[in-house]
Amino acid sequence: MKSGKFITLEGIDGAGKSTQLAWIVELLQQAGLQPVVTREPGGTTLGERVRALLLDKSMTMHAETEALLMFAARREHLDKVILPALQQGQWVISDRFTDASFAYQGGGRGLDQAKLGILEHWVQGGLQPDLTLYFDVPVEIGQQRVRQVKDADRFEQEQAGFFQRVRNAYLDRVRQFPNRIQIIDSSQPLTEVKAAVEQTVQRLLHDA
Repeated sequence: MKSGKFITLEGIDGAGKSTQLAWIVELLQQAGLQPVVTREPGGTTLGERVRALLLDKSMTMHAETEALLMFAARREHLDKVILPALQQGQWVISDRFTDASFAYQGGGRGLDQAKLGILEHWVQGGLQPDLTLYFDVPVEIGQQRVRQVKDADRFEQEQAGFFQRVRNAYLDRVRQFPNRIQIIDSSQPLTEVKAAVEQTVQRLLHDA
């Protein structure tokens, strides 16, 4: 049995990941696949409870507590959802994965990247996504989009400086892993974003 492929979607809040996730699912279904769609934090019963804590605006917590909760939920996510699906030859699409920890807890909160690297190795070993789509958008556009569609959660209510640090950290990850992370300019018109996504996904399908 051929092993499955693992695709992750990343970007600051308001980058348009949800819209493009639906498009990626459609592309894979057109290719005869039925991908497993999941998210972080979350994806499991335990993970969704952790997610509720992490996004709750009434919660305050140390930055390291936040990071540890993220990786605890990720360990469960890998064990219960991601690894079993990949081992069965299924394709998995996750709305966020470990790059988000380096961006939000590392860049945004200022946590030591080396500590996050230790957690990454401990929780997932050598596993990395086959493809990461990073949807890049200026902070002001992302914040405007979020305000238009929903009440801000604990992360979304952060100030512009926080999201600029997050975006910078994401761009650092792009430079660090150019073969894995594909940058998509999501400030473009939707049709152009979809075309860029399709081109990238079709390339992965062709190589599978």
